[in-house]
Amino acid sequence: MKRTLYELLHIAAGLVGTALIAWASSWAVPYLWQEIWGVACVAMAIVAFMGVRPLRLAWRADRTATAGRRPTDG
Repeated sequence: MKRTLYELLHIAAGLVGTALIAWASSWAVPYLWQEIWGVACVAMAIVAFMGVRPLRLAWRADRTATAGRRPTDG
C-alpha cells in the first residue's frame, strides 16, 4: 500500500503544481486567463495519464508483497 500511496501523492503533487503555475500565469496576464487555463487543463490531463502506469505497477508490487511473493517489474 505504501508504493501506491507514494504514486498517488506524486500525481497529486503534479496536478497541484500545474494548477499553481496556471493560477500565477493567469494572475500575471489576466486577459489570457481562458487560454492559460485551457493549456493547464490539457497539461493536468497529461500528468494524470502519465501517472497511470507507475500507479498500476506500484499497486501490483504492493499486492504481491502482501501475498508474500516477489514483485515483478513490467
